[in-house]
Amino acid sequence: MGLFGDAKKQNTYDAIVIGSGISGGWAAKELCDHGLKTLVLERGRDVKHIKDYPTATKNPWDFNHRVILPSEVQNENPILSRCYAFDDGTQHFFVKDNEHPYIQEKPFDWIRGYQVGGKSLIWARATQRWSRHEFEGPQRDGFAVDWPIRYEDLAPWYSHVEKFVGISGNRDGLETLPDSEVLPPFEFTCTEKHIQQKIAEHYTDRWVVMGRCAHLSKPEPIHLEQNRGQCQARNKCYRGCPFGGYFSSNSATLPWAMRTGNLTLRPDSVVHSIIYDEQKKKALGVRVVDAHSKQMQEYFAKIIFLNAACLNSNLVLLNSTSNRFPNGLGNDNGLLGKYIAFHNYRGTLNASMEGFEDSYYYGGRPTMPMMPNFRNVRKQETDFLRGYMVHFSCSRDNWSRGLWQDGIGAEWKQSLGGAGGWGVFMMMQGETIPKEKNHVRLSKDKTDAWGIPQLIASVDYDENDEKLLKDFLQQGEEMLHNAGCININRNDSKQAPGLDIHEMGGIRMGHEPTTSLLNKWNQLHHCRNVFVTDGACMTSVGTQNPSLTFMALTARAANHAVDELKKQNL
Repeated sequence: MGLFGDAKKQNTYDAIVIGSGISGGWAAKELCDHGLKTLVLERGRDVKHIKDYPTATKNPWDFNHRVILPSEVQNENPILSRCYAFDDGTQHFFVKDNEHPYIQEKPFDWIRGYQVGGKSLIWARATQRWSRHEFEGPQRDGFAVDWPIRYEDLAPWYSHVEKFVGISGNRDGLETLPDSEVLPPFEFTCTEKHIQQKIAEHYTDRWVVMGRCAHLSKPEPIHLEQNRGQCQARNKCYRGCPFGGYFSSNSATLPWAMRTGNLTLRPDSVVHSIIYDEQKKKALGVRVVDAHSKQMQEYFAKIIFLNAACLNSNLVLLNSTSNRFPNGLGNDNGLLGKYIAFHNYRGTLNASMEGFEDSYYYGGRPTMPMMPNFRNVRKQETDFLRGYMVHFSCSRDNWSRGLWQDGIGAEWKQSLGGAGGWGVFMMMQGETIPKEKNHVRLSKDKTDAWGIPQLIASVDYDENDEKLLKDFLQQGEEMLHNAGCININRNDSKQAPGLDIHEMGGIRMGHEPTTSLLNKWNQLHHCRNVFVTDGACMTSVGTQNPSLTFMALTARAANHAVDELKKQNL
């Protein structure tokens, strides 16, 4: 439908943000802070902080199956059931397999959370900065295209974001993992300290540090101003945190934006496409399908931030066609939807640690020790490109080991009354190389319930990923052996791409409009009042968890957009 006169005026804002997850929340906060009347469009239902966390304070025995999903739910959701965070206490925050179908040309597990706050309610909360080596990697090693920015461009925005979010961790002084603005760290267990010491003794290029995570270990005044409280380390984060102890759009950025009086939040709004004006050569607004009535509505703004999460942002631009852009908004070079990349999580190791039976630990912990990438950091050294970050943890078996431990009678029962032995878990987070053949595109004949073409995912591993996996398993076993671990087992999950939930690319940043979609400010080269700052904008993926970089890029781009509006350049 086309709106004119007063009707159009009522639907006109200074800015529109598509998506309310981690990056969308940050776009809303920054734009509203600068006085822009901002409309946030969310395709899912509304979720109010605290009020809409129905399982946040429940105990296991409050669930019919002790938090385990009924078999019928698992059978109905074979993709989603593979996600580590999906259980009976969290299922209301996940998109079920049959609700929003997509086409897997190659196996791809697309994990989604359609509600206000998006996946910021169910993310793993690990937050590390990129170093200069990640931004320089594509140019040095000859893959993807050169990033149009460097670490120095993003460093002040990392700080800006970190102070507001609240990041627990140490200042470790590592070149490969630049220091963040941090709150007090969580503690190592005694066995983790032992492994840290042994790795330091055996290697000169590997550093074990405590994980950095978006948790308020000790709130600062800015966090109290957000009405957030200290993390209670309850290990129930994926149900929503009533304390606001971890960062989410619902607990932090969206309420902050709402208090300015400049935010309008519209849930149940499925974005169909972005409207392009061929005369003015810019975007005018957004077409939205009401999730319930299926009626089309149009909203208008001077600037548009696309933050629908990586694959959905690709979908929106691919579906935003016009005479000027028949293949999708800004897609003159035909690269939209291509060079999708992700993190390789296939490799894990399990081991045992003898001794330390006189030591234990207290409470939960929302993070684990980590080791920054040590492969091919300053130059190419292996037969594969790039590298991997390592995460690991140590814990003791509890009474539940009796479920699979042979025994009977009083002696067996007595043995379960105390803690069991120490176990070690280690995992990889590997960088994959963006490739043109790894892509998403729109189906020509299948649509969803709102009349929007379904997305086709064609993403896979390659030989480089296999070599990187093999190296991690070899090096991981060697490190655990050197630390004194026994019963070391290598594991390859062979999981499909997507289950990492770190998909990136398709609308990549770059210097030239012939080889990229976005410039150094995250603007579409050919439609400069449209900004993309979620995972879709990433030129490469690094080895670090990506959400902190999404937030910093968003804050930087939003402030640039405000400056350009003041100069009347948009």
